[in-house]
Amino acid sequence: GLTSLSLAKNLINKKINVHIYHERKKKSLSLSRTIGISKNNFDFFIKEICNVPKKNFSEIKKIEIYSEKFKKQKILEFENNKKNLFYLVKNHELCKFLKKEISKNNLFKSILIKKKNFYEHLLKLKKYDLIINCVPNNYLSKKYFIKRIGKDYNNLAFTTILRHEKIKNNTAVQTFTKFGPVAFLPISKTETSVVCSLDIKNKIYNDSDVISLINKNNPKYKIKKIYKLSSFKLSLSNLRNYHYKNILAFGDLLHKIHPLAGQGFNMTIRDIEILSEIIQNKIDLGLQLDSLIFNEFEKKTKNKNFLFSSSIDFIY
Repeated sequence: GLTSLSLAKNLINKKINVHIYHERKKKSLSLSRTIGISKNNFDFFIKEICNVPKKNFSEIKKIEIYSEKFKKQKILEFENNKKNLFYLVKNHELCKFLKKEISKNNLFKSILIKKKNFYEHLLKLKKYDLIINCVPNNYLSKKYFIKRIGKDYNNLAFTTILRHEKIKNNTAVQTFTKFGPVAFLPISKTETSVVCSLDIKNKIYNDSDVISLINKNNPKYKIKKIYKLSSFKLSLSNLRNYHYKNILAFGDLLHKIHPLAGQGFNMTIRDIEILSEIIQNKIDLGLQLDSLIFNEFEKKTKNKNFLFSSSIDFIY
């Protein structure tokens, strides 16, 4: 996944040996998933993780917010002297690029999990100084990281990509409808990502319902094609304990938030930045990389992450 690949690349850059253990893929990554990365986080990503080629991201210079309640009147606008506010990347393209970059490095090894008792065996071996778990539902998660503050939004996020006539396309648009927010996120002059976060408590939506909602709230695009829709459930989750001995929970296992503000992966990048700084300080002082790193990481991030995710929940 994107979290583990990004973190692995950051650690490899510090000359740390990294092994990624993974299960066999059950399905390929959705081609319609995109991720918005704020300017500060993107600057960190370029400097401390990987220099992403310009062809793999788009620059967003303005954000416009509308409300169906006020007849699609613009209620908010964000702009910073035409500087970039955030960057949009396709999830599968960034994953592919990171895999290619880290596979070149002899400090990295990718290992397929084959045995059912793999995790118990891994812990008995005591082979690693640090173990970072980025998977929400594996053995480690179920054994050590089950206590959390959570909430089911009864929402489904539907994602797709529009192919449209060529236009100047650097403004993100989000409209709040009675069914939920619909966001249009520019990818290029001819492609735009769409995310619809819809309330499914009282209504089940099929593809034609979602496409109708997209067309109804389309701000400016002359659509040629709407690609296949994909969907995923939305929930709020904050883990109570970030680590157990030398095992750290990370990424979506630590925190999940509603995507209406586009801040999910941004939280993870901020976590990577803090963890990276703690590890680098240990390296600079010539100290052992041990579980004290995870203790310090939890102290620095737990309250901030809880406050931030609660704020997004309040906005929702």
